[in-house]
Amino acid sequence: MARLRLILDVLAPRQRYRYGPHRSQRADLYLPRRPGPRSVMVLVHGGSWRVRYGKIVMRGLAGDLMRRGWAVWNIEYRRVGDGGGWPTTFEDVATAIDHLATIDAPIDLERVSILGHSAGGQLALWAAGRAKLPPGAPGGTPSPIRLRRVISQAGVCDLADGYHRVPEGAVKSLMGGSPEQLPERYAIADPMAQVPLDIPVLLVHGTEDETVSVELSRNYESASRAAAGMVELVEIEGEAGRHRAHIDPRGKAWAAVTSRLGAYMRSDSASAQVA
Repeated sequence: MARLRLILDVLAPRQRYRYGPHRSQRADLYLPRRPGPRSVMVLVHGGSWRVRYGKIVMRGLAGDLMRRGWAVWNIEYRRVGDGGGWPTTFEDVATAIDHLATIDAPIDLERVSILGHSAGGQLALWAAGRAKLPPGAPGGTPSPIRLRRVISQAGVCDLADGYHRVPEGAVKSLMGGSPEQLPERYAIADPMAQVPLDIPVLLVHGTEDETVSVELSRNYESASRAAAGMVELVEIEGEAGRHRAHIDPRGKAWAAVTSRLGAYMRSDSASAQVA
């Protein structure tokens, strides 16, 4: 039954949109069958910011969220190897999120959350801190979408530490160099530079993650708590916390997210009624 549900989630119907002329400037909208404006979850896939990975990896989560009553905006963006990297990857993520405001669909733009996995976790946290960016920075223009919360699954929450752990790795490909060489870029792109956010942050990370160390999420949690930020870190032990397990809707890592979704939706609805 669980396998059948996963197949149905991956194949869930979606509407396709473009927010720019490049082939990667596109996004899929998933709408639940129930009527009325729905809370929205923006999904940002990972894959080391590299072109070999795309938004298809988030389809299982998108379908699962749709079954739970969420509208889902699963975005693609230019990645390293196809026009991405600094600054275009960041510009695309910002533009894709803002494009929600132009769509004629039964979605509630006052109830938008964002979730990212791995490299997408870094981009989701960055997007949630856009209001702190200086004018002229990638994503620094005012957004018509005010995010209500951000969820990072096995995210690169500390970009500088991620670089230092693998100096010739994916972070260098994204940013073009080290934090010491390009401090002005890291001051804009690193989620640690935007701590604390003014919205709740949920971090889910495996203690035995073989790709992105749990220490990066621990760094972010510590810094956020020290700055009185609203942050929660859930650590997943053993095989259930392996890096790619987070994008399997049948797993324990995803259950850490879904166990909180009902409260999130109730909170959104209550806030909408007060407003």
